[in-house]
Amino acid sequence: MHSTAAVFAILSYFLGAVPFGLLLSRVKGVDIRQVGSKNIGATNVFRSVSKTLGVLTFVADGLKGFVPAWLFPKIVAAWGHGAPPPWLGLLFAALAIAGHTWPVYIKFKGGKGVATSAGALIGIAPAATGIGLVTWILAMALTRYVSVSSIAAALIVPAAGWGLYAKQGLALPIALTVIGLLIVWRHKGNIQRLMNGTEHRFGKSKR
Repeated sequence: MHSTAAVFAILSYFLGAVPFGLLLSRVKGVDIRQVGSKNIGATNVFRSVSKTLGVLTFVADGLKGFVPAWLFPKIVAAWGHGAPPPWLGLLFAALAIAGHTWPVYIKFKGGKGVATSAGALIGIAPAATGIGLVTWILAMALTRYVSVSSIAAALIVPAAGWGLYAKQGLALPIALTVIGLLIVWRHKGNIQRLMNGTEHRFGKSKR
């Protein structure tokens, strides 16, 4: 099982590193790294290129987190003829998120990791992720800021994780906390723009 797990650990990173936002934007002849916020994530694709491609980017980025976290451990178990250790899904999820955040294909300059983290967390912590999704929707309805909604969800999911999963062991709550802090850190530019009053509000056209 060890060699099989190692292979899928490597695959988790390289799948996570696929820059779907960049690839899909090229359908319209746009280099997403040169427009809008210059981020390769779904939000920038949605705003700067196409709403349809933005949604497709979000789904694709989510799947590249979900597949390693949920499916890869099952494949390892089937090939290894035994139940995988509980931390294996966490490892694959973390590597997929790292791939998205620091993708080898485009000089390690990736997205903020929200969609990929959400997909991974659905695979390993669906209850906490559901609470995070509700938080994101409520924050979006109240503020109309995607960044505020993402940061709020990134903080709530770990808090929910400690309440829901701590009795089963600390590995999952700690992993959720690290993922949440990474997402918040990746939004440091958005936080600065919020403080300056220059952050883009969803549904409001830029002048």
